[in-house]
Amino acid sequence: MPDLSYITQCKPDRFNLSFTGQSMKAVVTTGNGGYDRLDFREVPVPEILPGEVLIQVLAAGINNTEINTRLGWYSDSVTSATSDSAMESEDKTIEVADGGWNESTPFPLIQGTDCCGRIVAVAADVDASRVGSRVLIRSCMRTNGFDSLHNIWMASDFDGAFAQYVRVPASEVFDVDCDWSDAELATIPCAYGTAENMVHRAKVNNSDHVLVTGASGGVGSAVVQLAKRRGAKVTAVVSKNKMQAISDLGADQVVNRNDDWMSQLGKESTDVIFDNVAGEVFASLLKLLRRGGRYASSGAIAGPIVSMDMRQFYLKDLNLIGCTAWDEPVFPNLISYIENNEIKPLLAASFPMQEIVRAQQQFLEKQHVGNFILIPPESEGSA
Repeated sequence: MPDLSYITQCKPDRFNLSFTGQSMKAVVTTGNGGYDRLDFREVPVPEILPGEVLIQVLAAGINNTEINTRLGWYSDSVTSATSDSAMESEDKTIEVADGGWNESTPFPLIQGTDCCGRIVAVAADVDASRVGSRVLIRSCMRTNGFDSLHNIWMASDFDGAFAQYVRVPASEVFDVDCDWSDAELATIPCAYGTAENMVHRAKVNNSDHVLVTGASGGVGSAVVQLAKRRGAKVTAVVSKNKMQAISDLGADQVVNRNDDWMSQLGKESTDVIFDNVAGEVFASLLKLLRRGGRYASSGAIAGPIVSMDMRQFYLKDLNLIGCTAWDEPVFPNLISYIENNEIKPLLAASFPMQEIVRAQQQFLEKQHVGNFILIPPESEGSA
């Protein structure tokens, strides 16, 4: 492997290293199934194409999406919660043709949706002065432009950041100037991008009372911060042992998810609900919305199949907002929030990349607040 330790000590436009024929370590997901499908091995460093850059991965985040993709959870044949699907898959070989976000997942695949890295090489048609920059990758890419909702995702549709290097279009790479650690920055892209997209689409403002379910998770805790940034009143739903942490994050009211919190809040008490839990609780959530209220979701960790009283929907003129494709302002907004110290990272734990199985097992236990990070072998000292 080339020694890149000197790159930050020199002018970035002097370096555009060749990696042709070089190898790297990566976690390769070989197909749908259990942890046995995660293979930490040596693979070729990807060769960049026109319009692309090569990034040395400094830290990579763990999200539900990597686990869901490995499990084939996005298939409409799957009806269980993420954690249940994980347990069911451990000793099974799974073949799910429609288990990816857009179509069949292109296994073998290097996953890893979150990346903080450093540009080490650029294609001939990309500004060479970008080499050496510390960057975040916009993992949701609107390849047909922002007038179309068509989107592809790094690590679901093409190789991602669970590796020492990743190649991506230069247009999806954003310089970031801050004093955060690499691991802290790697908590941002997927969770905060998804959260900012939800808050943006729901048009949250300072007159809104916002309810956040699953508020201790990566997306939920990000929504708490981003809604508070817009001046909204935020009520967060979490387990008892996480209530203080979410209160410290800025939530105005924190309720125990094991209590009768819906009765505590009361009917038509909220303007906006951000819910990535779904499952059995969904049917009752709509009763909490005022007339004209907005319900936004980008996940369903407690189960994707729900029941709904359509009268709650149409008689109250509710808006149901699905959120996957990130809108154009979302990622630039996040970069500015970081650089202006308007949000803070929630780094729950870091793991060596080769310990991905242990990291994902702990992730699914849901005992943490915030995000888990993997550190590639040659980047362990940067977190």
